[in-house]
Amino acid sequence: MAEPQTLRIVLGVTGSIAAHRAIDLASLLTKAGATVHVVLTDDAQRFVTALPFKTLSRNPVITSLYDEEEGWKPAHIRLADEADLLLIAPATANTIARLALGLADDALTCIHLALRPAARILVAPAMNGKMWLHSATQGHVAALKTRGVEFIGPEEGLLSCGYEGLGRLWPVDQIATRALAMAG
Repeated sequence: MAEPQTLRIVLGVTGSIAAHRAIDLASLLTKAGATVHVVLTDDAQRFVTALPFKTLSRNPVITSLYDEEEGWKPAHIRLADEADLLLIAPATANTIARLALGLADDALTCIHLALRPAARILVAPAMNGKMWLHSATQGHVAALKTRGVEFIGPEEGLLSCGYEGLGRLWPVDQIATRALAMAG
């Protein structure tokens, strides 16, 4: 009997204070048997470093569009070709807008545009509640949903900016459960 294929997840981490919670998310996904490749945006690197992701995922971390591994194929294209799921957690308003507009100026947005058609996309927003509820953000979310992108969260609670409201990253265990179900 053939062994089941390992789920291949690209975890995009963007520049939110919630980026530190993505470390636990990478660990949960890896422990569940998924092959996890982490992509950190420049802004994410203001909050977290590549080392914990590299250690927990057991894979190199992409921090630049120009990161190269062995072989001739650019890392962002190889990941786009191999991924079963692109999971972006946390996703900022800026990243959601860039995805909706089809911008491709970093490794994460290039992976998004080059993603193989069979792959799925799950986005877990985290931002100030006013930013989440702004008509521009909601328009970008609606556009992405029409293209098959699924969203999980955000949830209500105390936000890092001091406000209470909608905008917190969804619990990472629930994001992991949904991601594994989508990738499978």
